[in-house]
Amino acid sequence: MTVSFENITAAATEISGSIVRTPIVHSGALSAAFGADVFLKLEVLQRTGSFKDRGALVKLLSLTDKQKEKGVIAISAGNHAQGVAYHAQRLGIPATIVMPEATPFNKITRTEAFGARVILHGESVNAAEPYALDIAKTDSLTLVHPYNDDKIVAGQGTIALEMLADIEDLDVIVVPIGGGGVIAGIATAAKAISPKIDIIGVEAAQYPSMYESIHGHAPTARGNTIAEGIAITTPGSTAREIVGRLVDDILLVSEFAIETAILTMLESSNVLAEGAGAAPLAALMENRDRFQGRKIGLVVCGGNIDSRLLASVLMRGLVRTGRIIRLRVTITDKPGALAKVAQQIASIGGDIVEISHQRLFQDVPVKLADLDVMVETRDKAQADSIIAQLNNEGLPTRQLGISDTSP
Repeated sequence: MTVSFENITAAATEISGSIVRTPIVHSGALSAAFGADVFLKLEVLQRTGSFKDRGALVKLLSLTDKQKEKGVIAISAGNHAQGVAYHAQRLGIPATIVMPEATPFNKITRTEAFGARVILHGESVNAAEPYALDIAKTDSLTLVHPYNDDKIVAGQGTIALEMLADIEDLDVIVVPIGGGGVIAGIATAAKAISPKIDIIGVEAAQYPSMYESIHGHAPTARGNTIAEGIAITTPGSTAREIVGRLVDDILLVSEFAIETAILTMLESSNVLAEGAGAAPLAALMENRDRFQGRKIGLVVCGGNIDSRLLASVLMRGLVRTGRIIRLRVTITDKPGALAKVAQQIASIGGDIVEISHQRLFQDVPVKLADLDVMVETRDKAQADSIIAQLNNEGLPTRQLGISDTSP
């Protein structure tokens, strides 16, 4: 069995009023930056912060009374878990969620807050699946699979109905791919409405499972990715068949691009996206020529990023763009030298964030000392001006790299 357009329109009727009809908004900043007409479908505004609310609810509504009484079990890296837990709680259905051991803590606590029993097991969603199936059999629970289920795919396809109702003349929809449920649903609905529209999938380069499956390549998916929501080693069979028929291309994006896309989306459009949610923008960044001049819908599928990870992304972004720099300044070891450095940095408008005064452990003459200074600046041009000013004042200065610890 496969998913039809009629299945998706029926799903839209079933969940109407119980999920958020999320807006699709024009991003002037991204459009100007990439020479395209860029629209963002904000699934981050769902109750649980991701599109997973849709498919989870469609599946739960399809259960028999006996299945609802026994309860359900799901496997998830976080977003599907929250969607199942939230709607199961609303409908009075007991829910057990098996999550990979490395799942971000915020996703675990949010899932538990919706009343679900959470079990941590395995290194990935795929590794956790056999364990979940054993529990389902022992406890007579119904499996709510995150992507390999026709009801789930139909629910996710309702995203495309909304996008094309709001923006009828989209040229392309760019969709993240994990197990493939959301792109399979979107492709089915979108191609039925607008056969000429391009559907482009995006995978993290370290988890190219759908790309490899479609192209007959041996599986290589492994490792750590900032887009843990799409870190799937084996795509769903239902999704695989639909993707093979209807999806025009799959692009693989680097970790650097995803990280940069999170920062760019936050700064340019005031949208907080997790790694998977930022993957479509990462594809736009790494394939500018392909999308120029086109009207593009990016599916921002989720915003449940761990706060510590977000802090790291933001700080690393500031370093890469020259807005936070580390300087090593050689000074004479006498009173007033430190004050002179601070005065020169302030005269250019820099803000000292942190300073370390080394007399003993650096390879400098005994009457000199090294200062390691972290400075916040407006941009790289101001950073260069600060370095030039210090050197002009007889204070030998060089900028340290992110990992530079050499004397």
